[in-house]
Amino acid sequence: MIEKSELLSVPTFQGLPDDQLDWFISHCQEVRLKPGDVYLRPGGPTDSMIVVLEGQLQVRGELAGETVVLPFEAGAVTGVLPFSRMKKSLLTGRAVTDARILRFPSAKFPEMIQKMPELTQRLVGVMSDRIREVTRLEQQRDRLAALGKLSAGLAHELNNPASAATRATSLLREALHRIKDAAQALGRHDLTPAQRSEIEKLEASFLKPSETALDTLAISDLEDQIDSLLRSHGQSDLWQLAADLARRGIKPEVLESLFSTLDADVARAALVRIAASAEIANLLIEIESSTSRISDLVRAIKEYTYMDQTPLQNVDIVKSLETTLTILNHKLKHGVVVRRDYPRVPLLVNSFGSELNQVWTNIIDNAIDAMHGEGELRVRTYRDDDCVVVEIADNGPGIPPDVLPHIFEPFFTTKGVGEGTGLGLDTVQRLVKKHRGDIQVSSKPGDTRFQVWLPLADGL
Repeated sequence: MIEKSELLSVPTFQGLPDDQLDWFISHCQEVRLKPGDVYLRPGGPTDSMIVVLEGQLQVRGELAGETVVLPFEAGAVTGVLPFSRMKKSLLTGRAVTDARILRFPSAKFPEMIQKMPELTQRLVGVMSDRIREVTRLEQQRDRLAALGKLSAGLAHELNNPASAATRATSLLREALHRIKDAAQALGRHDLTPAQRSEIEKLEASFLKPSETALDTLAISDLEDQIDSLLRSHGQSDLWQLAADLARRGIKPEVLESLFSTLDADVARAALVRIAASAEIANLLIEIESSTSRISDLVRAIKEYTYMDQTPLQNVDIVKSLETTLTILNHKLKHGVVVRRDYPRVPLLVNSFGSELNQVWTNIIDNAIDAMHGEGELRVRTYRDDDCVVVEIADNGPGIPPDVLPHIFEPFFTTKGVGEGTGLGLDTVQRLVKKHRGDIQVSSKPGDTRFQVWLPLADGL
């Protein structure tokens, strides 16, 4: 039989009357555990509240596809608690050290609620803390999982332009060597002003961007014509140059003036220099385009996270949606067509911008997954009295009628283990409510629509 002083050392029981403590102890079972002893098994009944008197316990198992580990020291209260709906255990509980626990049967909860109302109130607080902690852990995992998915996509998006810029830089170095050698070759010849003018004129025409894009077959035909022309003038080893000129859409007749005014060696050096100049111009455009894409992505990341900005501010809903679409471009570009319908007048919402972006990310990401990465995503915004309505729709297979009522429930997911936590749409609803808004969904095969109502900023 344990002493009341031992029970009073547990914070939850401190200050309770002696008669209530006596009644509680009289219905408890004292259990001693050795390290490794299991006191709770998955699938087993949750039929008792556990008070840890000595030692350390640990609860471990899978929850929503993730492994959770919860420690309990002496003074903790765990197991099933009053008003809990849990019938079977999902986790494994075992002793980490030598331990001594009290088991109070859940069958006695109705009587305990009557006899020990203050303890019941405290235990409700313990259960609320437990729910908040588990929810916090799951939400943290959900955010980390989402961050991991976005990071992987952004890494891919950033790698493409970075690789293109690196490749162009390497080719630029080679082109500079060629233009240097060609310039030296030209310098060894005594060119007349007319000849220099002809070279400069031709070079200027080469540097102009092509007016029409040629298809692969047209480029191949043009390459054969240029190569034939060069060979006719004794330049049989300039096949690579012929290919480069063909990609720029240079016509063979343009080259004839070069060979008609210059001898073969001078014409060759001039042609190599001019072609190298044109290639350098192309490579600079490619580098500029690649670095611009990287800058756009970095700017989108800063806008998505609202880095260096105040947390609460008036947010342009269309800009928020477009930033999210940019961040998710790695999932959209392989087969999803985005249809936009935005009003001309900006619609502002006083909100935590990064949290709104999380709402759009979860809804759009689910839509892409529902369409298996191929289909039509429709994004629409409009004003409805003093609210802005954001409608995100897809033409996927739809949400089954038996699933639709549960999609906003915590931990509910139709995805396999490890593919989702079930917190996505629960998080969406929580964040929308936090912004004094509302969210509704309708679904049928080929048309699933999420509509989010948010109050407009004051003065709009």
